[in-house]
Amino acid sequence: MLPSALRRAAYPTLTRAASSATRYHSPSDILEKRPDDVVITFAKRTAIGKARRGQLKDTPVDELLHALFKATLEKTGLDASKIDDICVATCHPPSPLYISRAAAIAAGIPHTVPISTVNRLCSSGLMAIRNIAHAIQVGETSLGLAVGAESMSLNPRPTPEVVPAVAEHPHANDCLQPMGWTSEMVAQTYKIPRSVQDDYAYISHSRAAKAVSEGVFADEILPVELRGTILSVDDTVRPGVTREGLAALKPAFPQWGEGSTTAGNASGTGDGAGLCILTTRARAEEEGMEILGKYITSAVVGVEPRYMGISPIYAIPKVLEQAGLTKEDVDVYEINEAFASQFAYCIEELGISIDRINPNGGAIAISHPLAMTGIRQVVTGLAELKRRNGHILCTSMCIGSGMGAAGIFVNEVIH
Repeated sequence: MLPSALRRAAYPTLTRAASSATRYHSPSDILEKRPDDVVITFAKRTAIGKARRGQLKDTPVDELLHALFKATLEKTGLDASKIDDICVATCHPPSPLYISRAAAIAAGIPHTVPISTVNRLCSSGLMAIRNIAHAIQVGETSLGLAVGAESMSLNPRPTPEVVPAVAEHPHANDCLQPMGWTSEMVAQTYKIPRSVQDDYAYISHSRAAKAVSEGVFADEILPVELRGTILSVDDTVRPGVTREGLAALKPAFPQWGEGSTTAGNASGTGDGAGLCILTTRARAEEEGMEILGKYITSAVVGVEPRYMGISPIYAIPKVLEQAGLTKEDVDVYEINEAFASQFAYCIEELGISIDRINPNGGAIAISHPLAMTGIRQVVTGLAELKRRNGHILCTSMCIGSGMGAAGIFVNEVIH
């Protein structure tokens, strides 16, 4: 584990910044219900498709958004004219704002409803929630949609292009490297052996397969119609994955490091979208909306770009401090499994029981449509808390180029 002195040196203002921003001091503060709370009244996602081979491989982001907006309005009965703002997270499609606004209008959302887009790579979905929540907290918005959508089939990661003056700086150059390289750098530097990576990958695959077989994800998936077909089941989860099968896979990136990352212990690329409706508790109660959860706070950190994957080690303590929580206060963690190398290191450094982390599997099994992930983790986590009758959710993810983010949410469907 990194020494506390090193952590303080890396983030000298962490304690001061967190303590000055928080309004919460304990779990009881978190659970108290206030009229101005930012609450989530709807949280669903589409089924996810395997990139380039799955059910959404030919579906562009605008078509995916259009179907999701239509299905959401139909399912909720929401009067679209009451929406104050929409924030769509999406990372790689060209002209993201144009296509997002066009999709919203085509789905029946009036032209009077404004829209924005956000891109902080793997955390983009969480940033969409954060942007709408912050607007509600300061009184600029009363009801908004936070959306995340990605087609990694049609819009794969572009190769970043920078001028020589930028590329020649070593840390800046590290920002531009493929994510597989960062996985190998973490594995090599922090000595995460292939066997440990495969062990964590097996946990993810087996949990997700069990969840699919038991219909668990049906609680969080909103069926959408695309080209005359109703999509309602992920096609990314692979049943029957074994430790022996994982161990037999060849390295995906033998040119970097020790070549311990494989197709079985890294997140899959995928296509999909998710959506949350946020408003104040007072308005939700006044208009008879079901309250599913509550947004508490979020945090973003930066780390050395080549070790991008270790960032939850910093983001999670920061967000817990802002919320006045300890790691033991959290019932369920949804921590993105970008690569088993970084996931294993984060879990072991944080000292959190794997029993509370990704109980239905994570991105290694389900896949990681970049801008959707931050929404999916909230949708998945709230659905799991509802099943468990638990209270507090912490989500977190590493972010390409060397950042990390985390968020705290509360389940309000308690039996």
